[in-house]
Amino acid sequence: MNKMIVANLAYRPIRSLISIIAVAIEVTLILLIVGLALGILDDSKTRQQGIGADVLVRPPGSSMLNAFNSASVSVKVADVLAKQPHVRAVTPVAMHVTSTTNIEIIYGIDLRSFEAVGGPFHYIAGGPFQGPDDMLVDDYYAGGNKVRVGSTIDLFNHKFRVAGIVEHGRGARRFIQISTMQDLIDAPGKASAFYVKLDDPNNAATAVDQFKAIPGMSDYSIMPMRDVISLMSPDRIPMLSTFINIVIGISVVIGFMVIFQSMYTAVMERTREIGILKSLGASKFYIVRVILRETLLLAIAGIFLGILVSFLAGRGIHYKIPTMPVEFSGWWVLRATVIAVVGAMLGAIYPAFKAAQKDPIDALAYE
Repeated sequence: MNKMIVANLAYRPIRSLISIIAVAIEVTLILLIVGLALGILDDSKTRQQGIGADVLVRPPGSSMLNAFNSASVSVKVADVLAKQPHVRAVTPVAMHVTSTTNIEIIYGIDLRSFEAVGGPFHYIAGGPFQGPDDMLVDDYYAGGNKVRVGSTIDLFNHKFRVAGIVEHGRGARRFIQISTMQDLIDAPGKASAFYVKLDDPNNAATAVDQFKAIPGMSDYSIMPMRDVISLMSPDRIPMLSTFINIVIGISVVIGFMVIFQSMYTAVMERTREIGILKSLGASKFYIVRVILRETLLLAIAGIFLGILVSFLAGRGIHYKIPTMPVEFSGWWVLRATVIAVVGAMLGAIYPAFKAAQKDPIDALAYE
């Protein structure tokens, strides 16, 4: 049977190749789009952890999606928080979103307090701010945008000089001084969020209760950083899970339709061969097995090709755009494999049973 299946596929190489490519596209679509979504999400999670804070304090009514749109609270809140028990350091951050080339959150920071929370920056080149128009960028941004120390960057219709290139993983990819950010977004003396470093991360829950007990801060969004990080998952981000399911649905339809068309055509072209097999004693189940095993072989070849293309494309994306990570997990490779096999088999079921139902006399007489 195996020799016959391989011979059948090799006899019509173009159609077999098209089926393999269709399954590969299905797998690639799932792995790349899901990999991009999860990669960007996990990168954001890692960078938030890299700030080194134990508690995040945000303005009233803030959520993960709108907290970084503007600076709306006085930076003096940092002084109030710093006086509370267990607090070692507090840093105010003014954040603003830019979408010049891609959506990015720029941090306006007070360098001294920011480093007090998470430790000193590791400078790959250059050094700290020297003036109000200086900017720090991380190594991923510098590599992807061909930026060096001394380069000029246009941001918010303002020209900045790159003072230093720092190691990635500290919240943002670009940093300017908080006073400069406040001036540019017309929010003098305001901040978007406050990162708090405690004497012991285990005191985070106690600190949250203490902060909420401060007069005027009961409505603030105050959370331990571990809870903030836990919210950065596909299930917690609105519409992300729906988006992933839509991608999977489209992929399954692609695989189903191509395999269905390919195997249905193959059955029609092999009517006489099927008649010969049945006249030699082949059962309906045998005919179904032949069609399904052909489909499985095509699906396996397509899956391997799709995984290979996905990993090569992921490497290419990371090389071309270092700030856009693509994350491939074994779990999603397995899911994509199962989805592709199921889609292909569903597409082959009707042609297989149609082949099994053919009358051997009519099939032998078929021209």
